[in-house]
Amino acid sequence: MTGPPPVTTSRLPPMATVLSVVEVLISVILIFLVLLHSGKDAGLSGAFGIGGGGSAFGGGSLVERNLTRWTIFFGVLWALNAIVILKL
Repeated sequence: MTGPPPVTTSRLPPMATVLSVVEVLISVILIFLVLLHSGKDAGLSGAFGIGGGGSAFGGGSLVERNLTRWTIFFGVLWALNAIVILKL
C-alpha cells in the first residue's frame, strides 16, 4: 500500500503573486476609465456627467483631458507591471 500522491503546487515567488494582484486591480481600473470616455453615444460617461457639453469655462473638456491622462498613466503602469512579472 502506498501513501497519498505528492501534492504539486505552483511555487511562484511572493513578489510575482503581489504583482499579479496589482495587475488585476490596475486592469479593473483601466477598464473603468476606458468605459468613462465619451464616444459617439456618450457611453457610461453620461451617467457620471463627464461626457456632456462643455460649460462656459470649458469644464467638460478639462475633465475629458484629465480622464485621458489617467487612462494613459494606468495603461503604461499596466504594461510595465506585466513586463516586470514576465521577468520574475
